[in-house]
Amino acid sequence: MDKGLLIESLSGSWEHTRPARDSLVERGGAVVGAVLDVLCDEQSPVEWTVSADVLCRIGEPALLPLAHAAAAADSPEIARRAGWALGRLKTDDPAAYEPLLNHAHPRVRSNALHAFQVHGEAAAKFVDRLIPLLGDPEPEVHQRAVRAFQAIGTAAVPALRRVRRLPAPGPRVRAGVLEALAAIAVPDALGLKDQDAWRRLTKIKLLAEVPEGMHLCGSWYAVPTDDQDAVLEAFDLGSPQPVTLRTGAAAWNRDHHGGDRTRPHAACSRVFVSPVLDGWTLVFGHSSQDTHRIEDADDRDEVLSLVVTQRCTELSRRFGSAQWYGMSCGDDWTAWCIAEEGEILRHYDAYDAEEEDDGDGEPVHPAEDGYLLPHQDGFPEDTFDGVNPTDSEAVVARYLQVKEDLRIPDTCYANDIAARVSVDPGALGAHTSTSGHGVVALTACGREHGHPAGALPV
Repeated sequence: MDKGLLIESLSGSWEHTRPARDSLVERGGAVVGAVLDVLCDEQSPVEWTVSADVLCRIGEPALLPLAHAAAAADSPEIARRAGWALGRLKTDDPAAYEPLLNHAHPRVRSNALHAFQVHGEAAAKFVDRLIPLLGDPEPEVHQRAVRAFQAIGTAAVPALRRVRRLPAPGPRVRAGVLEALAAIAVPDALGLKDQDAWRRLTKIKLLAEVPEGMHLCGSWYAVPTDDQDAVLEAFDLGSPQPVTLRTGAAAWNRDHHGGDRTRPHAACSRVFVSPVLDGWTLVFGHSSQDTHRIEDADDRDEVLSLVVTQRCTELSRRFGSAQWYGMSCGDDWTAWCIAEEGEILRHYDAYDAEEEDDGDGEPVHPAEDGYLLPHQDGFPEDTFDGVNPTDSEAVVARYLQVKEDLRIPDTCYANDIAARVSVDPGALGAHTSTSGHGVVALTACGREHGHPAGALPV
């Protein structure tokens, strides 16, 4: 088909192009090359999902051309498009992807694994072929292999356990198999020997661990105490397991960012309690009671505010002071709550602040002094007049110039307030004083349902 006519037929909205897409799918392999050219043309007026849909529905005839395009892509966008389509071809049997598992390019191996992941339990007959990919040196491929086994589920367990018993399957494969078993959430995935090895490795790591800044997305509490037992009791936590900061941070981030939502209470089963950091113990996550009060509420924002203020009030009565912080890595939400001796001194939420502005904009807690609050805009309305909004360099230059000329303060976020009032977990380092060790502890939900699925780094 002439490329010009092809582009013309595929230009338009999703519904508008449906007849053209259906017609091209009926032609099968004869149009794969032309449609692939459109997919890989970043200047094409055709929405890439339209051409990708045609290739996906054509199926196996598009397999090798897409694999070549994904491997040879000279831009991240083309690689993404070709890889996306490659891993989603409409096939009844993933056997067609099997040769791609040995492809020289890791992107192609990863996309092939996605196809087995999509087929789930139906891909169980390929587990012996997939197991070596658990030891792939490329992290992207290794993680995709773990997700493929997670999708296959318990049907893959006998083969995985058989590999664990082999004397020398390869160090990366052995560790990858263990990670896959953990992702499937098999009871007793870790045998006694593995459990002992994990505990020994944790103890060794704890002896020489240097704190590292954490990725901050979610919420945490801070209390000025070294009494870990009292903190566990205050949050109704049990079965504490000593962990490194790296393990605890990974558990918090994984649970907050979604984990496996197909399993009940995956997001509210455990909490990470830090070691003592510069005199403060940090608690990442909520107790089961707090979590379910928020999740089940009709007005979640209002209930979150109530939960936080009540919790900080109770904690400050017990420990003298208490703080709560919240940040999101996906948007500009940030919040904090500061309490002392049973009294809330400050509760700020960036998303509520515009409705409840303090009037003159003056900070209401000393930790905010010298900062703009996130909802405040200190720039004049005409700041960017005459600047092309698509020219990012010009926009940044104007921003910095006006900020300097008018001496506009920096905007503060939860981590900035935490740095002034307690400790910023995003800025931990060799300078941070530590004592004791952190623990991952189970909430009421965790004590009933167990730990969420998935392996964690040590």
